[in-house]
Amino acid sequence: MYIKKKVLTALLFAVTLLFSFTTNAQCAMCRAALESEEGGVKAEAVNDGIVYLMVIPYVLVGALGYAIYRLKTKKKEK
Repeated sequence: MYIKKKVLTALLFAVTLLFSFTTNAQCAMCRAALESEEGGVKAEAVNDGIVYLMVIPYVLVGALGYAIYRLKTKKKEK
């Protein structure tokens, strides 16, 4: 049973890895706006916005995880 779980996990990882290379990361409107500009300033702004939007959920989940960790460690001390 344990070997089947490892094989299934490895297969799922391989499939996820293969599909991640073929995905498009931009919507049609973003792509049209970015392809029409030659300077690249707008493309940098869009990339900065994407990074900004990507970081916020990670910070929130990290803060929530830290808060839960602190609550559990306080319970163990008592």
